[in-house]
Amino acid sequence: MTDHSLSNRHVLITGAGTGIGAAVATAFVNAGARVSLAGRRREPLLALQKSVGDSSRTYVLADFDVTKEAKVKTGVETARGAFGPIDILVNNAGEAPSAPFVKTDLATWDKAVAVNLTGTFLVTREIISDMIAKRAGRVINIASTAGLVGYAYVSAYVAAKHGVVGLTRSLALEFARSGITVNAVCPGYTETPLLERAVDNIVAKTKRSSAEARAALAASNPQGRLITPDEVAHAVLWLASDAAGSITGQAIAVAGGEVMVG
Repeated sequence: MTDHSLSNRHVLITGAGTGIGAAVATAFVNAGARVSLAGRRREPLLALQKSVGDSSRTYVLADFDVTKEAKVKTGVETARGAFGPIDILVNNAGEAPSAPFVKTDLATWDKAVAVNLTGTFLVTREIISDMIAKRAGRVINIASTAGLVGYAYVSAYVAAKHGVVGLTRSLALEFARSGITVNAVCPGYTETPLLERAVDNIVAKTKRSSAEARAALAASNPQGRLITPDEVAHAVLWLASDAAGSITGQAIAVAGGEVMVG
């Protein structure tokens, strides 16, 4: 049986308060890691810290805005002060604004790119020195199936997530001889607050019921269901483990067969 123990590894997770980020954080704590919980809002992070049941191995980094270079730098330094150099980075912060392309204004475009792509760049750049110094590390970017294929009415999000996948592949090659792996996990429609906002948007625009909207999203998955955050967390945990030492530059779809990349 593969050993997924990550005892005392320092993991930093952005967007950790809810959804996929919270599931990933819980999985890492259960695997013995020390986890810096980064996010903009303190309350969800504190609730998560309480729910995992071992506050000695979690540290709350509130007001961690991945789009602000100075806040990223300050937050990472604070995390290092709590748990030492960072061994594993999970770039999970993201937003998915929805609008027809002709109604997508520059502010919407800029925000989607800033949170999803520029944030991944800023946080990774700030942390990668820890991994270079150790000649070991894992960078795991939570992208989306939207980083592998196109979807209508979310052009800014799709473009940004394609950028995340491209950045993942570039960094994987750049650091291939440094003991660092860089991968992306690309979930399909997943049971998260982000999905609930998508459902609300569909209901508002189409007058379908919430159940009908959810069913329409689930229908894109050949398994006929939505992905759970825990399923994404299991993939992330494996990529962080020693067992995945030769896996780098990959964009792994967790989507029930919706996307197959050959």
